Amino acid sequence: MADSQGRVWTGVLRVGPHRGDHRVALRAAISVAVPLLVLWMLGRLDLSIYASFGAFAALYGRHDVFRDRIRMQASAGGVLLAAMLIGTALSVVSAPAAVSVLVLAVIASAVTLLAYTMRWHPPGPLFPVFAVGACATIPATAASFGDVLLVGGASVLFGLAVSAIIGLLTRGTQEAPPRSRQPVGPIAWEMAATVAVAIVGAGFAGFLIMDSHWYWAAVGAVAAVSGPQLNARVIRGIQRLVGTLLGILVAAGVLAIDLPPLAVIALVVLLQAAAELFVGRNYGIAMVFITPLALLMVHLAAPTPVDVLLQDRAIETVIGVAVGTVVAVASAALRRRQSKP
Repeated sequence: MADSQGRVWTGVLRVGPHRGDHRVALRAAISVAVPLLVLWMLGRLDLSIYASFGAFAALYGRHDVFRDRIRMQASAGGVLLAAMLIGTALSVVSAPAAVSVLVLAVIASAVTLLAYTMRWHPPGPLFPVFAVGACATIPATAASFGDVLLVGGASVLFGLAVSAIIGLLTRGTQEAPPRSRQPVGPIAWEMAATVAVAIVGAGFAGFLIMDSHWYWAAVGAVAAVSGPQLNARVIRGIQRLVGTLLGILVAAGVLAIDLPPLAVIALVVLLQAAAELFVGRNYGIAMVFITPLALLMVHLAAPTPVDVLLQDRAIETVIGVAVGTVVAVASAALRRRQSKP
């Protein structure tokens, strides 16, 4: 037990080596900066959240070979676009939070299986869950579907173009063959079921306790059940919690200043780049940058009193990580019981 606890805390604090993360950070910064600047010039920063989610496609395949990276980003971009459309549909029909949570759980389970078989990196459904939940809670009309397709779709395509250009300019002549898909087995099915249960538990607890921004609890739960092993799940949950709480302090300082839109865009770009410098090395440090980034994204799309925004993020994250950790421990115990002869 003590050895396991030691491994957990070592994992929480360990910072991995730099593996060319500056190149990924540059790609991510360009992919989010240009769509946001275009929207700023058009006076439509209210649509910035669709551009930001579309730009997330460029974050996939950070250390994969060129063909794998493009394939991964294209599939993830399509899923993110579908996630935004589904979330928008939930908003348009004013779906009750309970219905949105159940829809979110089904989508997350399906995306978990897809990400597993296609070997996505980062793995799992965290970005699509964020996209569905955020879009479901932002006021929308039928015209919003066109906004999602135009802005989100253009952002996905731009990110793909950036990745393709940079990849063609920097890839070596000796490139490894693309990886094949992996079959869905018991581990993948267990991960999909665990994600669904965690989202239902955290989502329901989130909207019953806090009502607004319940999807942050679902996102926190997904982070806490990511990965096939219990130690990895507990490490990620702790990092998510501590990093988010520290990030909220950063966000409080940022949001206390009434920055002009262009300065907000610059800050978003810098935060995105900083997050990518650390997300593969220590998730907790990355969350210090991701948290104010996520809050700025939501605040631009649906302005909310700052104190409410910060409070919701903190409490919903605690709920999500707590529920996700309980589900992860229960899942591991059930797996051990089933493996015994």
